[in-house]
Amino acid sequence: MASKKASILAIADAASWYCAIALIALILLSSLKENSLVRGRNQVLDLPCDEIYVVGEGETLHTISDKCDDPYIIEQNPHIHDPDDVFPGLVIKITPQNPRN
Repeated sequence: MASKKASILAIADAASWYCAIALIALILLSSLKENSLVRGRNQVLDLPCDEIYVVGEGETLHTISDKCDDPYIIEQNPHIHDPDDVFPGLVIKITPQNPRN
């Protein structure tokens, strides 16, 4: 009975180490992926405009409007109650006045 408990504890201990190593590997991989997506402020403003646009770090509705040639962002996005309350990750609809080819 004691050897059975010892072997179960050894298996559980090994499994917990494998889980910890896997968790650390996932954290490191996700950190590397996030760092590769982070760009400087000027690079974010050079991204293309799609019909569905995700606000980036440092962007305002004014900069997005200029960049995407869409002066009616507020009217097309009723979920934006305060134009000054724009944050990274906010999804907005863009309808450019002069669509790019």
